[in-house]
Amino acid sequence: MSIGKSIAASAALACGSVALIAFAAQAGGDNVVFPADYAKGVLYTTVDRADNKQYRELFVSPPGAIDAAKKGEPLPSGTVITLVQYGAVLDVHGNPQVAANGRFVKGKLLAYTVMEKRTGWGAEYPDNIRNGEWEYQAFKADKTPNTAANLTACFNCHKPLGAAPDFLFSYDRMKAASR
Repeated sequence: MSIGKSIAASAALACGSVALIAFAAQAGGDNVVFPADYAKGVLYTTVDRADNKQYRELFVSPPGAIDAAKKGEPLPSGTVITLVQYGAVLDVHGNPQVAANGRFVKGKLLAYTVMEKRTGWGAEYPDNIRNGEWEYQAFKADKTPNTAANLTACFNCHKPLGAAPDFLFSYDRMKAASR
């Protein structure tokens, strides 16, 4: 092999390796940045979690995601769902206090969990955990990524829901939401 062909082959191999590394690096929670304007989206449901004594709010943006859900369609690329976690205010016995409306009283902000959907995301994941084109990221109360979070648990939890409700526990609540 000539020196020129050897250099060309080495360059092609290096470019192929870089492309493979870049392709593999596409998957992961680092793709999801904190959605600074999440509260400008639609607050479509709240959830009381007795098991961990939390009050949760779920926001979705853009508003077109609500329209898609109302039609029973998958949510569009660019959809961001932000779950805001608060500790419930506890009574003297350590039980969540309940407001007049029967819901937990919202206490201290604890964390955020974000799902974001983008065209082409998720292709790198094996079929047994892939959640369509969704990625997940957990953020601390200060809005920095929670590097200790087990994001694989998000995939495993949502996977059994399947593509029919777009891997979402709250899809029906989104369908019922008003904008």
